[in-house]
Amino acid sequence: MSPAIPPIAPERLPELLAAMPKAELHMHIEGSLEPEMIFALAARNGVALPYASVDELRRAYDFTDLQSFLDLYYQGAGVLLHEQDFHDMATAYLDRAALDNVVRAEIFFDPQTHSARGVAVETVIHGLSRACADAQTRHGLSAALILCFLRHLSEQDAFETLEAALPLREHFIGIGLDSSELGHPPEKFARVFARCRELGFRIVAHAGEEGPPDYIRQAVDVLKVERVDHGVQAIHDPALMQRLARERVPLTVCPLSNQKLQVFPDLKDHKLKALLDAGLCATVNSDDPAYFGGYVNDNFRTVFAATGMHAEHAWQLAANSFEASFADTAVKQRWQQQLAECFERFRS
Repeated sequence: MSPAIPPIAPERLPELLAAMPKAELHMHIEGSLEPEMIFALAARNGVALPYASVDELRRAYDFTDLQSFLDLYYQGAGVLLHEQDFHDMATAYLDRAALDNVVRAEIFFDPQTHSARGVAVETVIHGLSRACADAQTRHGLSAALILCFLRHLSEQDAFETLEAALPLREHFIGIGLDSSELGHPPEKFARVFARCRELGFRIVAHAGEEGPPDYIRQAVDVLKVERVDHGVQAIHDPALMQRLARERVPLTVCPLSNQKLQVFPDLKDHKLKALLDAGLCATVNSDDPAYFGGYVNDNFRTVFAATGMHAEHAWQLAANSFEASFADTAVKQRWQQQLAECFERFRS
């Protein structure tokens, strides 16, 4: 499954998971807003919140499905009004990612969430982009932005968002699709994604977390994505599994999100190990870490403890994350070497 890796004592696996370099490819920056920062930004910007305290807000993070989460997620984003707000939010995430030994972060952002409140796309992008540049200087962490369309809105709205953002295209590398999955198949956005491909953007889309395997197939065949975000429902379609493995279509899997949103209520039933053992290019990511109970290393530690995966799976997941990233080949090779050196340090 992986190159001959050094023997690793099982009791050292949690420490190895934390220490190994990794890329995070599925993280919504608005989903990194911790309750403490929501209250701080609300105070700074004079925004009234329907919660009396940080603890009361955190207690509201009891979701039954994707939509119940999204309702709270969009409410929390309402405190983001100024460029500095977006910079501070992204800086907090990137500082945390550096502690988790993330060497590459490809960060989703949702301009429609903010334009609906009168916040200009320039405000959003300039704040986030400045934080990404700062992370390279402060941590040596490579960070890039992916603009996502909200799938519960119309394709026309997505076209308008794209046009508004194009004058700033040097600040983002790709286009994605997120928000409420059920009832909003990827094919709904076929034309706008065709335009994005013509413009040379990297293409990803959420498919197959709550939606059926056919949504994954549509994402690949209609939108022509380079990565599928989530994709765990592929496990129910053997032919699709074989195709994803054969074509090395990466899946950006988010275990704690899957648990919190009741896709796999008990993580011992999670299919990450089965995806890897079937040869798929699966990765581990945090999705919306402030809402789902953990950042990327928390996802690694928790899903490994629940499913009994071992060091070879850890190697494969980290290597897959570099393979699936949109970074330059030479940089990926350097990260792979760092991964090998890390495993050597943990040799039994």
